[in-house]
Amino acid sequence: MNILPNVLSFNLVIKALCKLGLVDKAIKVFREMSLRDCAPDVYTYCTLMDGLSKEDRMDEAVLLLDEMQIDGCFPSAVTFNVLINGLCKKGDLARAAKLVDNMFLKGCVPNEVTYNSLIHGLCLKGKLDKAVSLLDRMVSSKCVPNEVTYGTMINGLVKQGRAVDGARMLLSMEERGYHVNEYAYSSLLSGLFKEGKSEAAMKLWKCMIEKGCKPNVVLYSALIDGLCQEGKPDEVADVLSEMINNGCTPNVYAYSSLMKGFFVTGNSHKAIQVWKEMVKSSSIPNEVCYSVLIHGLCKVGKLREATMVWTHMLARGCMPDVVAYSSMIHGLCNSGSVEVALKFFNEMLFQGPESQPDVVTYNILLEALCKHNSISRAIDLLNGMIDHGSDPDIVTCDIFLRTLREKLDPPQDGREFLDELVMRLLKRQRVSGASTVVEVMLKNFLPPKASTWGKVVQELCKPRKMLAAINKCWSNIYC
Repeated sequence: MNILPNVLSFNLVIKALCKLGLVDKAIKVFREMSLRDCAPDVYTYCTLMDGLSKEDRMDEAVLLLDEMQIDGCFPSAVTFNVLINGLCKKGDLARAAKLVDNMFLKGCVPNEVTYNSLIHGLCLKGKLDKAVSLLDRMVSSKCVPNEVTYGTMINGLVKQGRAVDGARMLLSMEERGYHVNEYAYSSLLSGLFKEGKSEAAMKLWKCMIEKGCKPNVVLYSALIDGLCQEGKPDEVADVLSEMINNGCTPNVYAYSSLMKGFFVTGNSHKAIQVWKEMVKSSSIPNEVCYSVLIHGLCKVGKLREATMVWTHMLARGCMPDVVAYSSMIHGLCNSGSVEVALKFFNEMLFQGPESQPDVVTYNILLEALCKHNSISRAIDLLNGMIDHGSDPDIVTCDIFLRTLREKLDPPQDGREFLDELVMRLLKRQRVSGASTVVEVMLKNFLPPKASTWGKVVQELCKPRKMLAAINKCWSNIYC
């Protein structure tokens, strides 16, 4: 006897496929439904929209909204929330705003999920004042903010350098009886330390303890990192002991922060002791730990020890990141082993994205080559840098300006060299990089040629697409 699948059967299969990331197969199953005389319901569409959203295929997800209505299936608040959340995560606030309008037209009332998505999107875009206004609108609409709402706002304020405002919001949150989780506290602690407000950070820590909040590894790590940024690694050692006594095992990030703190204050011996303690505690070092140790050792001229750590890292199956590679290259260049450093650099080019050279890596090698009078090789490396997609920065320009003035006979002021560099970047549509070089030229009283000026102005004044302008207007009107 043949058993015909019903909408529930199809929904289960579609959900499973989407969960596995097999969205295209899920779409095929969805299309089969009409062939089996089985009409998809709201849950079917929501599941597929969510799957497409997670694959960053928002255009297809939004098209399903029109399709479902044509087929006589009316969207619910959940349907709109799935799409609004996807668009906000992508940063497309204009289309998200249009969907909210559409939501009202369809008789669906925005709920806390809708508002949380919009607030998160605004925070991602750095539009904190508009996010606060939307929060006020949320409250006036009798929609109660929850821990997610406040947590998103606090994190957004911290990222914008407004940790003090975030602390005020946390206080307001507690007064209203909301539970503050460890991530909100850790975000605020990190933000206050980063802004140089260590007293406020320590006050927050004490208040947290007084309120009966037991610190976990996330909170301890935030405190340790903050104190190390303040140049107080010795105080951190006490915190680490307290952490262990309270039955909280330090993670590799806590150890890495402490190592970095000791290296920054010039106490490499204590940094190495921390490494030994970490290994002794059975914590498995990750790429970050190795990078911190290699960087610190190279900075104090302990290249032999850094090389041993490098070998150990590779033997453990840890892939060096750009910081580890750049540190080794810097150490080798400082010891005069430029050719070995170049071998490391060439090795980087064949590694994964996290190990690709950045402008810092290039500047280290450019400085070394110019110092050893290998100017033609330095120019070749600069060409490779541009071809690789890295734009020269102020340091890059200063290296070549200094070299052209001090190493050439007769000396050159570097105007022609930088002018050509601007044109090369503009030909590759790298306007930001070209603007940086022009800025360096002007600071050094080296005005670009008239033709170069014309090209720069032309690129900077190119009209934007009409759609982008309309979307920006929509975003400003709604948000």
